[in-house]
Amino acid sequence: MGLTKNSTGKNILKNDFISNETKKIALIGNPNVGKSTIFNALTNLNQHTGNWTGKTVDIAYGKLKYLDNEYTVIDLPGTYSLSSTSKEEEVSRDFISFYDVDLIVIIIDSTSLERNLNLAYQILQTNSNVLICLNLDDEARKRKININDIKLSNILNAPVIKVSANNKSSINSLIKMMNKYINNSTKESNDITYGKNAENMINKIKIYLDKYSYNNKNRFFAIKLLENNPDYNKLIYEYLKLSEEQIQEINNILSLCCDYKIRNNIDFEYEITNTVIKNCNKTFNETCNKKEYKLPKIDTIITSKVFGIPIMLLFLFTILLITIKGANIPSNLLSKILFKLNNHIYILLNKINTPLVLNNLITNGILKTLFWVISVMLPPMAIFFPLFTLLEDCGFLPRIAFNIDYLFKKVKCHGKQSLCMCMGFGCNACGVIGARIIDTKKERIIAIITNSLVPCNGRFPGLIAIITMFFAINNSIKASIILTILIIISVIFTLITSKIISKMILKNESSTFILEMPPYRKPDIKKVIIRSIFDRILFVLGRAIIIAIPAGIIIWILSNVSINNISILNILTQKIDPIAKAFGLDGVI
Repeated sequence: MGLTKNSTGKNILKNDFISNETKKIALIGNPNVGKSTIFNALTNLNQHTGNWTGKTVDIAYGKLKYLDNEYTVIDLPGTYSLSSTSKEEEVSRDFISFYDVDLIVIIIDSTSLERNLNLAYQILQTNSNVLICLNLDDEARKRKININDIKLSNILNAPVIKVSANNKSSINSLIKMMNKYINNSTKESNDITYGKNAENMINKIKIYLDKYSYNNKNRFFAIKLLENNPDYNKLIYEYLKLSEEQIQEINNILSLCCDYKIRNNIDFEYEITNTVIKNCNKTFNETCNKKEYKLPKIDTIITSKVFGIPIMLLFLFTILLITIKGANIPSNLLSKILFKLNNHIYILLNKINTPLVLNNLITNGILKTLFWVISVMLPPMAIFFPLFTLLEDCGFLPRIAFNIDYLFKKVKCHGKQSLCMCMGFGCNACGVIGARIIDTKKERIIAIITNSLVPCNGRFPGLIAIITMFFAINNSIKASIILTILIIISVIFTLITSKIISKMILKNESSTFILEMPPYRKPDIKKVIIRSIFDRILFVLGRAIIIAIPAGIIIWILSNVSINNISILNILTQKIDPIAKAFGLDGVI
């Protein structure tokens, strides 16, 4: 699914990336409510999911086939409101505002109904065909939270279904209900009546919008125009295809509204927001038997200023210790197996009369280098990646970001940079791409530039190998301590570099940052293993192999081509030997 720029320079959706022959279903909801998990279950795609706020920052789409019908399912970025404060919220707002779909499925966290209703009420005012999906119903039942879905459906004037995203029969029920209501094109309006002053202004603006370009979203547009966001207003005018004269007339009405607001000291936005909040509270009290889930008391320790960072370092040290200690035996075993295989390949190539030079190039050059890389890198990755993924899925990584957020605030950088940095420990490329969730261009630049200062998972096997060879031979605890210190140093350098760049480039205050603390959840071990193997281990190992093969060829050639009976490799090592000795090494190392 693509985004393009219109004349205002804002992101709007292309209409040609999805066939108009298929009906379209959009999934939307707050961050961390399980949209991507439901999306994967509906489309059988393997989009990355996790217990982490803001996983989806792009729009993803896939196909759903049910009976004789085929639908396009669209996964929108998580958003708290249609009054956007970040890039991902802006994408969702623009989609809901300007792209017509056949059904909008609002995913709601059953354990946090009241907060999630805020977005639901806003979307319901767009007069779209809406289905309310109460996800995480299994967790709600465990916490003895009971939501009266029939009463909620009557209040919201929209169908409601309870779902547990990891339950296949539950997903099948959701598919059946979507199939039923996607063909229900007639939906009564679910408008909210605001305060007298706000209603008066909304109706005045709507009269002009209906006069120039009738649209069933005009009341919603009138409400958004009152927010007076110039960029978004331009998008509304473009969508309604208004002429310059018509735009000027509407802008004049908005100016009168602004004057009235100032003269009478009235806050229309407050009236509108306050009414929505009151409705959310009233609906929650009438349909739910229990207050929303509160974070466990353990979070007062894990996220405290005194214990938070030490606990974080202890977890890191434990993972590294398990990785280093656990990788030694399989690494030695794997190297013995692979080098024994290499000898058999050498014998086999000899038997089929392969030229000796070619045989040596293949076995002593390419394969020997390749097998060394695999035996050194594979075991640590096979241990580290699943452990790292477990921390992510159980909800611990967002708490790490919370603990170090105030450090980034001190260096005048965006709090979301802490999320990007934590993602960088998994993969620097993901950390750089994740910088898209940062609101301002200057803050994104700082996050991108500094992300590579923290070592990613692909570099950990190399670091472990160097540490164990030079500093901690046969001492896993010492190696783990050294690697932990290196990681701390990388974070310190990230902060120092961010501070320097922020003084040179980012001279104003950081923009706002909302970090939602997800509940602890039991990770899906099967998905953790699959994702670790295919998304991380094989991906990183594949990149290493691509480098290892030509490197093996080059090393073999340098070792076997001689000048005056001295190999080129020896000539090179002798040249750099004096420099290397200054560091306590030699030219070969």
